[in-house]
Amino acid sequence: MESVTGAPVVVGVDTSPRSNDAVELAAAEAALRHRPLRIVHAFLWPLARLAVPPASPYPALDAFRDEARSLLTDAERLAAKTAPGTRITTEIITDLPVPALLAESRHADLLVVGDRGSGGFRGLVVGSVAVQTATHASCPVLIARRRRDAAGPVIVGIDGSAASQRALEFAAREASLQGVDLVAVHAWGLPPTLGAGELVPLAYELAAARDEEERILAESLAGTAQLWPDVRIQRDLHRGAPARALLGWSRRARLIVVGSRGHGGFPGLLLGSVGQHLIHHAACPVAVVRAAP
Repeated sequence: MESVTGAPVVVGVDTSPRSNDAVELAAAEAALRHRPLRIVHAFLWPLARLAVPPASPYPALDAFRDEARSLLTDAERLAAKTAPGTRITTEIITDLPVPALLAESRHADLLVVGDRGSGGFRGLVVGSVAVQTATHASCPVLIARRRRDAAGPVIVGIDGSAASQRALEFAAREASLQGVDLVAVHAWGLPPTLGAGELVPLAYELAAARDEEERILAESLAGTAQLWPDVRIQRDLHRGAPARALLGWSRRARLIVVGSRGHGGFPGLLLGSVGQHLIHHAACPVAVVRAAP
């Protein structure tokens, strides 16, 4: 059955091997969400680097056009094999990768990119297009990192911020669609009043700090079980670095979800303190969700 109409799942493709992972991941998400799939390739004319206008006749342009069309045809074939019945459209976009994908995100349900790239998405390396789209896209961004564990849970980082609440909503929906558990991870450290070089906190101070972190996690999860009764929710109150906690979970997870900007356990996420670390090192796909404007 063909996917219903609505905002599409958009995936950016290029000539890198990881691009196929992004296409398969995007096709699977489109099928789960009953959304159409849109495959785009940002194409910069090679002559733009020369003192010749792109409109000038030049035989090599036809070869580059043919290569771009062939790339999209192969991606469409792979997507159709991954998600039969999903409505698929393709387009070559004459633009730089980041502006092209950010423009697509304004009308997308989900944007999917690989963590490394080449060809039309030259520069689609960790810290470039993947990070910029995860930071600035208007919709959630899913970065295809390695293969996800089909039986693993969906993991979400919780810190009580607005972005982490949106991430929780996204993660709960994903867990429900995929029929897997949801694990809410909240990392915490020493109370802010206990800086480096001070005395080791007393047991009751640590207990009080833990109680406060448990309250934050419980308040963040309030109502989630009622909204998603089919999802089994586990809690992981982790004392230590959030990046380390989430990386540990990524080795047995189907998906890691974080907000684009956080506080508390996930400070400075917009600048990449945790999000960039996950995009660099996670052993499963990573979704980054922005707070509502």
